[in-house]
Amino acid sequence: MRGKLVVGNWKMHGGLRQNDALLADLRAGWQPADAREIAVCVPFPYLWQAQAALSGSAIAWGAQNVSEHPIGAHTGEVAATMVAEFGCRYAIVGHSERRAMQGETDDAVAAKAAAALDAGLVPIVCVGETLEQRQAGETKTIVLRQLAAVIARLGKRMAQMVVAYEPVWAIGTGKTATSDQAQEVHRLLRDHLRAADTTAGDVSLLYGGSVKASNAKALFACADVDGALVGGASLKADEFLSIAIA
Repeated sequence: MRGKLVVGNWKMHGGLRQNDALLADLRAGWQPADAREIAVCVPFPYLWQAQAALSGSAIAWGAQNVSEHPIGAHTGEVAATMVAEFGCRYAIVGHSERRAMQGETDDAVAAKAAAALDAGLVPIVCVGETLEQRQAGETKTIVLRQLAAVIARLGKRMAQMVVAYEPVWAIGTGKTATSDQAQEVHRLLRDHLRAADTTAGDVSLLYGGSVKASNAKALFACADVDGALVGGASLKADEFLSIAIA
């Protein structure tokens, strides 16, 4: 049976003092439950802080990106092995903001997922379509193309990843896919993963895109939604914890 996983993506937010307060509130407020897990993916400079605050707790932590390269002359890049040294469990790869702003290709995202696995991390692979692509009826084509590159690169190791469906038109806009829309794409992804390898049928599928405490319960009721990748709401301990227990 798949459990629920709720991951906070802080994006480029945070500061030492406010992080201390947020992490302390999360640690104090999270009551571990069977088949439920929460994690926070923080900016690189704060990985040590997350490790110090959350070690020994039931809350995992991770990074928002890793390099596809293991080592070398790649100024400004951070290797997955470096991230792993801070006790991280997860690494987000292929977030739509990086695909759009940093020009990350499907092949680059697949290489980052492989690098994360090589370092002992669980990659959270993001896929999703823009509003224009949805309106053009291209949702299936886009998300399966993005996923196919990762499947081709990972092979049987695909069963070790997490996939997050984030419709780009719902990220930071206040718009959220309806439960039916989310379930439709999540079922498509699960069927595609299972067809690629039966062991991948139970990969955790998260929904991301303006997730809040007010809509989490309806999303989590969908048969193939296994949790959420939460943006802005993860910066408020009460809201994030309310999502986690929805």
